[in-house]
Amino acid sequence: MAGHGKGARAYDIIVYGATGFTGRLVAEHLLATYGVGKGVNWAMAGRSQSKLEEVRAELGGPDTLPLVVADADNAGSLKALAESTSVIITTVGPYQLYGSALVAACAAAGTDYVDLCGEPAWMAEMIGAHEAAAKASGARIVFSCGFDSIPFDLGVWFLQQEAIKRTGKPAARVRGRIRDMLGTFSGGTLASMRATMGAMAQNPAVGAVLANPFALTPGFTGPAQPADNAVVYDEVAKSWVSPFVMATINTKNVHRSNFLLGHQYGQDFAYDEMSLNGDGPEGEAKAKGGGGAAFAAGGKMPAPGEGPSKEERDAGHYDVLFIGELADGKTALASVQGDKDPGYGSTSKMIGEAAMCLLEDVGHDQTPGGIWTTAPAFAGPLIKRLEARAGLTFKIEG
Repeated sequence: MAGHGKGARAYDIIVYGATGFTGRLVAEHLLATYGVGKGVNWAMAGRSQSKLEEVRAELGGPDTLPLVVADADNAGSLKALAESTSVIITTVGPYQLYGSALVAACAAAGTDYVDLCGEPAWMAEMIGAHEAAAKASGARIVFSCGFDSIPFDLGVWFLQQEAIKRTGKPAARVRGRIRDMLGTFSGGTLASMRATMGAMAQNPAVGAVLANPFALTPGFTGPAQPADNAVVYDEVAKSWVSPFVMATINTKNVHRSNFLLGHQYGQDFAYDEMSLNGDGPEGEAKAKGGGGAAFAAGGKMPAPGEGPSKEERDAGHYDVLFIGELADGKTALASVQGDKDPGYGSTSKMIGEAAMCLLEDVGHDQTPGGIWTTAPAFAGPLIKRLEARAGLTFKIEG
């Protein structure tokens, strides 16, 4: 089926969870970037009409910005929500607790869907349960459209295009190295981690999924992957490296992207992510002390719905280096940088632009129905959008 593009339904885009901290930032980005009634017909959705009205007023949105009441606990309400729009942006997590019925509703209704999921066991479950329905209806379900995993997934894709251009072959090994980062965990991210830990305690199979780099590539298992759980000296990066907290989700998404791209990166592709800490004794001490490019928790852990001030979001940034080992024995270097804190300021713009990309840039001929990761779903068109409207920079450095 062709799916439902712009103007085909009552709304083009619905931001579900708009009264939450991150959902509100997504709405703020859409309002500032696309306005209301100026070509993109979008709406805010949440459980409470009065709270939606309050957020709309606080954002300075006009009364003509539509509000939709929907409840994650009510399947009928979610069905109506999915059937009323071309694309749903959902920030209502942890997805393993609140997200399954919405994925089912979108897969059935042929509705495109983007989320901020960093919960691989749930994603694996959704692929098994709903991929066939999404392919049949034309729904493009795209997980992990925030800091996990857009900069990493698109960064690897961007580097691999350069590798192929230079040598005719992809880089068989890519290192993702966090060079610099300032930002905070979101309360939602912490809640997702807690939910995952709870799920592991109840079901040991969840731990096996988390430990498997190929958990999201049904029927395919690639080679053993580089260890990423210890402080070591990286001879290629010329730096001490330490574990990176989001590697568990990002690496799985990158392997799924390679799988969905027909193994464009090769069937023997190896990928890992670590934080750079510098050379010499100082770098070693920093790495062993917990690593430099870490998230700051700022003392008190935020609760879901809480987050940093605008000043803190604006002061944040990140810089990720990708090092590819080329077929000719040389290396290629690429980087992805973001101009806001990763967990909120940058994430809210990334997911907004991912939804716009589905709506306006990638047709069903390029990205048909199914359960996707960001690189095969969007590739170059999303990179253009992110550079133009979301403060990201992609560059080849060497």
